[in-house]
Amino acid sequence: MRMSVVDVGSNTVRLVVADARDGVPLPVHTAKWRLRLSEQVVPGQDIPPGAVEQLVHAVDEASATAVRWGASAPSAFATTVVRGAPNRLQVLRTVRARTGVALCTLPGEVEAELTFLGARRWMGWRSGPLVLLDIGGGSLEVAFGRGRLPDFVASLPLGAGRLTHEFFPDGQVPSPEQLKALRRSIRHQLRDVAARVRWEGPRTAVVTSRTFQQLGRLCGASPGRHGPFEERELHRAALRRAVGRLAALPPDRRAELPGISAPRAAQSLAGAVVGHTAMKLAGLRTATVCPWAIREGVLLRHIEDGPAWWERISQESEDAAPPDPVPLRIATSAN
Repeated sequence: MRMSVVDVGSNTVRLVVADARDGVPLPVHTAKWRLRLSEQVVPGQDIPPGAVEQLVHAVDEASATAVRWGASAPSAFATTVVRGAPNRLQVLRTVRARTGVALCTLPGEVEAELTFLGARRWMGWRSGPLVLLDIGGGSLEVAFGRGRLPDFVASLPLGAGRLTHEFFPDGQVPSPEQLKALRRSIRHQLRDVAARVRWEGPRTAVVTSRTFQQLGRLCGASPGRHGPFEERELHRAALRRAVGRLAALPPDRRAELPGISAPRAAQSLAGAVVGHTAMKLAGLRTATVCPWAIREGVLLRHIEDGPAWWERISQESEDAAPPDPVPLRIATSAN
């Protein structure tokens, strides 16, 4: 069985085509289209017509590519940048009408659950009680669990792009006062979630997302060209030093540092501060940088639970009101 998934994120639209063999999604083709929606959309405001056009084109291209590779219709979802827009439903219906792809948005807690599943399958049962951190453009997802799916999840409005808009709007080297204000806000919103993680006492910590992958590279992890099976760790002490390196440079020069790409250079500092603060408050000294995340989680749910689960999620996406901006939310997973 050949499947495909389309992930509309804050910066790119990503396609994964995979074969399901022995319960494992084996990628046969990947592609991406860079949109940089986070640069065109102000948090809490409508997605402008030009950005919608770009989104429609990218999803259409991704769907056509999946068909060329022999995959079924893609499971397509959008994360915070679309989920938080007041014209979210209009955007979803426009994409469906013009491409035939039933793009949906996922609640932050569902994102965390799916990402946890991908990380759990990659890390295996020997990792024991597992805590997951995932930084996106608009939100931070946290999950903890002992089994296949998490025992609790939290979705917080602490995405790297969102915080960059809020705390570093001038695009210059940040002042010490700006950094202090950012850290204070992050600590306030993470306090309860971090306390829960410390109380649970995870055996293994895992970080996912492009933000964490790039920060891991900046902190000394091996480059992506060495393949997904290379062991990569992110140490909190190294991440603290990385915050200082990033804060000393204007955004347009951060891409000169190892691992930091030009499209993500501006938001890399906010991502580093979120990552370091989350690890410190949760008592995590080291985390594994995991190559599997939400896209693999979606594929695994299809393999393990069948298509009915995704159909339900898609329908709920149509029916629900846009949930962002959000306060602190902690949800116990229904597994």
